[in-house]
Amino acid sequence: MIEDLTQAGRTVRTLDRAESLRLLASVPVGRVVFTRNALPAIRPVNHLVEDGMVILRTRLAAQLSQAVRADSAMVVAYEADEIDPAWRTGWSVVVTGMARPVRDPARVARYEVLLRSWVDRVMDTVVEIEPTIVTGVRLVDPAESAPE
Repeated sequence: MIEDLTQAGRTVRTLDRAESLRLLASVPVGRVVFTRNALPAIRPVNHLVEDGMVILRTRLAAQLSQAVRADSAMVVAYEADEIDPAWRTGWSVVVTGMARPVRDPARVARYEVLLRSWVDRVMDTVVEIEPTIVTGVRLVDPAESAPE
């Protein structure tokens, strides 16, 4: 029965900014997209959303950190989703904005506690992304979208 459902088309609903950020905040991992040597690079990272900003930790040696550590900013995209591959339903959110290092020691200490590294490397840089463009979509079963 599930196999038949996976063949059905899905309706795409556009999400507003508030719902998109709420969904982004509901999952712990996303993908940051940035430029490395003039080419796109993508890395999975854990994150949190606070006061409308996307916060993540990385290594000072990482390319993303190197690009934003010199008190400059760079344009990045950040994507997270929750898609059920069997049912082909779920959502995806993309945030595009400026990434900057967090310099305030109190904020850095707080985020170091809240964002624990999942790998055995030191994550010594906190980066915040200020969302300029926020887009989100939800994939739903057409039967769920039909008016009553």
